[in-house]
Amino acid sequence: MIKTIKLLYESVAFAFKALRVNKLRTTLSLLGVTIGIFIIISVFTAVDSLEKNLRNSVESLGDDIIYVQKWPWFAGSGEYKWWDYLRFPNPTYREYRQLLEKGTSAEAIGMNLFMGGKTIKFLNNSVSGITVTAATHDYDKIRKMNFSQGRYFSSIESANGSNVAIIGSTVAESLFPSMDPVGRSMKMLGRKVTVIGVFVREGESMINNSADNTVLVPFNFAKNIVARRGESSQPTIIVKAGDQSKLTQVQYELQGAMRSIRRLRPSEPDNFSLNKTSIISNQMDSMFGFVNAIGIVIGGFSILVGGFGIANIMFVSVKERTSIIGIQKSLGAKNYFILSQFLSESIFLCLFGGAIGLFLVFLGTQIANLFMEDFTFALSTGNVISGCVISIVIGIISGFMPANTAANLNPVDAIRSN
Repeated sequence: MIKTIKLLYESVAFAFKALRVNKLRTTLSLLGVTIGIFIIISVFTAVDSLEKNLRNSVESLGDDIIYVQKWPWFAGSGEYKWWDYLRFPNPTYREYRQLLEKGTSAEAIGMNLFMGGKTIKFLNNSVSGITVTAATHDYDKIRKMNFSQGRYFSSIESANGSNVAIIGSTVAESLFPSMDPVGRSMKMLGRKVTVIGVFVREGESMINNSADNTVLVPFNFAKNIVARRGESSQPTIIVKAGDQSKLTQVQYELQGAMRSIRRLRPSEPDNFSLNKTSIISNQMDSMFGFVNAIGIVIGGFSILVGGFGIANIMFVSVKERTSIIGIQKSLGAKNYFILSQFLSESIFLCLFGGAIGLFLVFLGTQIANLFMEDFTFALSTGNVISGCVISIVIGIISGFMPANTAANLNPVDAIRSN
């Protein structure tokens, strides 16, 4: 134990001496390792942060929810090409009602439609580019809703298609900057609509499903307007399984029910799409894996250059200390002691360069977070460990040949080298 500690101490001392005596040479050699670790860990950090933020946005869709739609979320990825889906009919309100009557093991079934790019007005204030979402009454059982003010629709309001709405925080701030929006009437879709609630601010979503820029109205209020105007409304039947373990069962039940409703023969393929978040998750896994691989390749070249630089330092160090090595061996130092001495020095130098690279990544994440409001960059513990492990591996690879050369020196020839 004491010998190991002494060995580490001597290795660190020699490494510091190399840094102090040959500052320029050592700095330039460490630069490759620093840049390589910086690039690889930067890519890992950026990809991990992007993945985390994206998965958080996807999770808001619900991992136990199935969306019955005309289009799949990744058209052309299955047995059909994208143009095949053009022939599929949109889900209808009648089909939604039939699904309710047929009954499934699902916890809740709802339906919504979207009207994008709308302008909402209140007195002299207006806000544009708003998405109006119309939903059936059970929508609150499918999507979690948090209100900063007001309430959800009553069953009577939903059934009658009353002129009421729940607005997002951005809409509330734009239309009612200095007053309570609840109870106020605003103009949208050519109608006067009374605000009965305001959603809690959610922040920007990477998949554009934040409620901040939306207005939610009863389905029966909007469906006739959509039908009359002939707008593209992306109607969707939403089925909540209630538990992820029941998702597959509910999906089979839903598939059978939809085929029955649309009277498809056994030989006919489905003419509807059943979408769920696992589809997005699988696509993200492959996409982020590919991006990480690119980062490894790019950073690997920088680390390779840095590794050659470290090897160069170690060969020079062996040459400068040849006589010392000869004296150590003549006094009984074993080959493994000399080998481990130089190998430890190489690893330390690489760890030093890697630590600088990790610090630069951490500094970069802090600066980026100052300018990003709804996106967070974070240097994870896993990435720090990865950076340290990569540095150690490069240190071992770069230092082995010089260390092995030093360990196999003939003590007599080494002492006479001066």
